[in-house]
Amino acid sequence: MSACVPTRAADPTRPARTHQPHSPPPTPPRRFRIESADLSASIAVFLIALPLSLGIALATGAPLQAGLVAAAVGGLVAGRLGGSALQVSGPAAGLTVVTAELIQHYGWRATCGITVLAGLTQLGLGCLRVARTALAVSPAIVHGMLAGIGVTIAVAQLHIVLGGVPQSSVLANLVGLPDQVARMQPAAVSMSVLTLVLLFAWPRLPGRTGRLLRKVPAALVAVAGATATASLAGLTLPRVDLPSWSSHALAGLPEGPVLGVAAAVLTVTLVCSVQSLLGAVAVDKLVSARPELQVRVGRSALDRELLGQGAANVVSGALGGLPVAGVAVRSSANVQAGAVSRNSTMLHGVFVVVAALLMVPILELIPLASLAALVMAVGIQMVSLHHIRTVTRHREVLVYAVTTLGVVFLGVLEGVALGVAVAVGVALHRLTRTRITHEEKGGVHHVRVRGQLTFLAVPRLSRALHLIPRGADTVVELDGSFMDHAAYESLQDWQSAHSAQGATVEITGRAGTRIAEPADSAHCRCRPWTPWRNHHCEDPSAMGSASPDTRSGERDEETGEPRPSGHQLARGISAFQRNTAPLVREELARLAREGQRPSQLFLTCADSRLVTSMITSSGPGDLFVVRNVGNLVPLPGEESGDDSVAAAIEYAVDVLKVRSITVCGHSGCGAMQALLASEPGGALTPLKRWLRHGRPSVERMADEHRPKPRLTGRAPADTVEQLCLTNVVQQLEHLRAHDSVARALRDGALELHGMYFHVGEAQAYLLADGDEAELFGHVGAADDLRHPA
Repeated sequence: MSACVPTRAADPTRPARTHQPHSPPPTPPRRFRIESADLSASIAVFLIALPLSLGIALATGAPLQAGLVAAAVGGLVAGRLGGSALQVSGPAAGLTVVTAELIQHYGWRATCGITVLAGLTQLGLGCLRVARTALAVSPAIVHGMLAGIGVTIAVAQLHIVLGGVPQSSVLANLVGLPDQVARMQPAAVSMSVLTLVLLFAWPRLPGRTGRLLRKVPAALVAVAGATATASLAGLTLPRVDLPSWSSHALAGLPEGPVLGVAAAVLTVTLVCSVQSLLGAVAVDKLVSARPELQVRVGRSALDRELLGQGAANVVSGALGGLPVAGVAVRSSANVQAGAVSRNSTMLHGVFVVVAALLMVPILELIPLASLAALVMAVGIQMVSLHHIRTVTRHREVLVYAVTTLGVVFLGVLEGVALGVAVAVGVALHRLTRTRITHEEKGGVHHVRVRGQLTFLAVPRLSRALHLIPRGADTVVELDGSFMDHAAYESLQDWQSAHSAQGATVEITGRAGTRIAEPADSAHCRCRPWTPWRNHHCEDPSAMGSASPDTRSGERDEETGEPRPSGHQLARGISAFQRNTAPLVREELARLAREGQRPSQLFLTCADSRLVTSMITSSGPGDLFVVRNVGNLVPLPGEESGDDSVAAAIEYAVDVLKVRSITVCGHSGCGAMQALLASEPGGALTPLKRWLRHGRPSVERMADEHRPKPRLTGRAPADTVEQLCLTNVVQQLEHLRAHDSVARALRDGALELHGMYFHVGEAQAYLLADGDEAELFGHVGAADDLRHPA
């Protein structure tokens, strides 16, 4: 795409801009507009944030208005500057213990000063771009954190629902629950029940009238209904009580040992940062369940989120507010209430300011029991049965359970730390748990290795291999996904020595399929994939695997290039039957019996330089491959009569039940070059009609408000490469618009991945998950391509 260049008009003092014919039209200025979904979601979040902010302030021993200051600043500052559009920031329950200790030790004004210093530290960390470390957190930890916070909130609010006052810890709330039930207040319980009934019944109103009424958020209806009922019935029960601003204090400088103050600043920084970044990751998980929302919102920009949280803490501390962090409860409510942009978060901050200044008489009519019932329902919904089934299927239920219990009984940071420790322990246990057995059947010795084969298992492997008599035929079955260099060298050395004694050694995978062995380097350096590789090999036995072009000996007299031969196809088939078929016949026979069960749909360009089996190290039955010009995914309804791609997607997702879909672009793509060079008008050839599905990629690249996809370590080489990268991201969005893909994503049964292959460098890049700049990460020789995200 050519850029807009300044040209001289008749008046030399007024440069004008002209566009090349094939450039996309300039992006029109965007008008500020608030979606109705954002408005309703902000009200729901505001109704949750108000009592929680006051309650957290009360629990820390800070002035109650400090909670409102933090809630307002979190909504306005962090909401506007942060990198997670739907995360709601404010005073967080996970900071209660830390803040209470600081107030007790330094006093309230000094604690505000520590909050300012912590915010400045967060700004520095954000500039250093260290936030991506949060992406290493296991989904089991994120789901466990959400569940633990949900349990904590639900148990605490249950006391208010029953007409009492919650204690400072979950354990105390559980111990005091029987006594609270015995002393329940009928008025509070009745308003709570009414709130819950309206909350769950409102979205299920039937008929056309119900469809119209459901546009009003259920949270608003539930609280308003309980408030009106309590007021009309004249019930006596605790209601919202907003504090006076006359005694509000601003920040002061902390006094005490420098090391003590530094430790306090570091503690607040770490707790706020970790909770906010984990909350952003958790929000991304919630957004991914709504594909139509994911297209609009995108992934969280973690470094920008850290900068936004730092700015919010500076402002909140300076104005006498509590420390600010991303709050999972409010963020979850924001997503579940249907928010579609950061306007919801900012509006909730505006509502907090308005409520604290102008709406005191109205808000003081709201029963606390009604608000508690609303928050309790949100907390219960955070314990997702779907998440529990998912972590159980992946054998991570221990990590989930420990994280949940840690958050419930110790706190958010402590619970997450426990979860990380258990996750690391489970990973190490799986890595080191290797079972090696040896047995003889029919004169053939079988050595089976179950688990990952690392240097820790080399002594046991060596003992098992040396039990095999000299010259005995052997089968080594490797049932694992990883083998380090020490284990590989040990196995290869034994194989060479044992084969030299006249024995046959066969190394197989878990299904008994033979693993091809590298050719002897003394004869040829070709690898098992070279039967189709266009190379010259000095080993006469390998000449059958050379390209038909190079074997034919026919070259153009003028250019010297290989001349196409009419027997190329027949020669290639003959080479397959002679060299490759014996290696794959058994595996193909199994696939013929059992049918195909690929784990991935791989959608890539038809370019002849892209060999999917080579760049993914896959074999028969692994990938369901769809290829077309430009690796394009037409949007539903815009196929123009060609449903081939949509049909392949539906078949792969609904019939084959693939677990992931990868869109793979590549360097030097002719389709992208054609898009950039296309001019309006002219005859619509089949190629031009097909390339219309790539126009959104060109428009996305020209949109200055969108981040530009890039590669690790360098910027795109030119406009063509920039469009190739942008096209991968755009086609992933098109995928999410397909019904079958949207359902599978919503059920957690499917993952989407982006990939870029640089042909000249023979280098694969994978689209990083959760990166604000849509970064394509370099894949090294030690990385696992099967889990690109």
